[in-house]
Amino acid sequence: MQFDSFTFMLFFAAVLAAYNALGAWPARKWLLLGASYVFYAAWNPPFLLLLLGSTTLDWWIARRIDAAQEPSARKRWVMLTLLVNLGVLAFFKYNRFLLDNFAALPALIGVKYVPAQLDIVLPIGISFYTFHSLSYCLDIYRRKFAPTPSWRDYALYVAFFPQLVAGPITRFPQMRPQIEAPRRTTRAGLGLGLSLLVLGLFEKSVLADSIFAPVADAFFNASANAGTAVAWSGVLAFSGQIFCDFAGYSTCAIGAALALGFELPTNFRFPYAAVGFSDFWRRWHISLSSWLRDYLYISFGGNRRGEARTYVNLLLTMLIGGLWHGAAWTFVIWGGLHGLYLSVERLLREHVWPARWNSAALRFVYGLITLFFVVLAWVWFRATDFAAGCDIFHKLFFAQGGYVLGAAQQLALAAFAATVVTHWLLRERDLKSLIARTPAPLLGLVLGLLLAAIVLSPGDNHAFIYFQF
Repeated sequence: MQFDSFTFMLFFAAVLAAYNALGAWPARKWLLLGASYVFYAAWNPPFLLLLLGSTTLDWWIARRIDAAQEPSARKRWVMLTLLVNLGVLAFFKYNRFLLDNFAALPALIGVKYVPAQLDIVLPIGISFYTFHSLSYCLDIYRRKFAPTPSWRDYALYVAFFPQLVAGPITRFPQMRPQIEAPRRTTRAGLGLGLSLLVLGLFEKSVLADSIFAPVADAFFNASANAGTAVAWSGVLAFSGQIFCDFAGYSTCAIGAALALGFELPTNFRFPYAAVGFSDFWRRWHISLSSWLRDYLYISFGGNRRGEARTYVNLLLTMLIGGLWHGAAWTFVIWGGLHGLYLSVERLLREHVWPARWNSAALRFVYGLITLFFVVLAWVWFRATDFAAGCDIFHKLFFAQGGYVLGAAQQLALAAFAATVVTHWLLRERDLKSLIARTPAPLLGLVLGLLLAAIVLSPGDNHAFIYFQF
């Protein structure tokens, strides 16, 4: 069930009522865990067994890592969890990608090999709950904290339904005190949580699905026939869609958790007002970028092994981050571009960029440059293959066709411009504190207008984009 479905509304209302009706905290935790499994099973019931098996195995392995005294034994246990988790992820998510590329190797010498089509269904949310489990086991291996003796508490950390399918990716130290200490719905938490739910649904249903998606889909599904103006409108529309879709999900997840008394980490902080690419990754999908930094970039050596190795580590981290998003070379190109952006930016800041250039005007210009190159990278995130991506770039920079845009395209461009302006106006603000400080009459009016827009939204209902990752 999706956050923007009537089924979820009924489900969430029932969970919220039952959660606050129960008095004992252990009983409420069992309720949340059961509700999380019902939420997950609603997508594809058999994959609940995979989630249960993965959760139980990692909980058990983490205890073995902690109990082992010899470094070699600890390393064997952590290697086991890496092999199991990454092996399962590779089987379900990358099997077709690996087989297709394996078949391409003999083709280089004229040998034709056609691999069998396995038709394996990708379990929803597998990338996200795999990262939850890996961070838990790796942190225990690094002796950052002791494992929880409670299977239920660990299972609730992995499967907590607001963030189960598409994040934010939480760390166990963020959730442990919230799971172990009793909590319940508060008036302030419920009000803020429902406000965030409405805002997230507006981003998803009105902006992403009704305004941006039709223009982006029309272009990317038939880019060969489009001119330059249509190409730019399609690319900018997708840039708006990917933000509003994913940020909308994260906002809904944070809101649902707040209504239950839990606080999830902020996942987006007005990224289209980023000044530089490192700033962009401190604002976009923050829980993933920090995960990649802590468990990949630092593990590769970070910036501790010299300047040249630092650039290699940045590129490797972002290439893997791109591949995490999808089993296609287009995602690898997208990640590689961001790795290149970060490396060039770091090089310029250390050797070229003088301190006197840090004026407000130049920072604004650099922000626009950042946005321009981020938008260009989104082409590869959405393009179906390498040839399509190259063709789109050709259309963007070599004038083709007329320059007249339809009403839908003009609306999408206006909405994207409004999104960017909003990000710049609020780039130093926190969304939750902004809502909390808004006078109740004004907040009620705004939420009423947003609800009306959601109800009247004419767009088709799309699955959240990040469900496929």
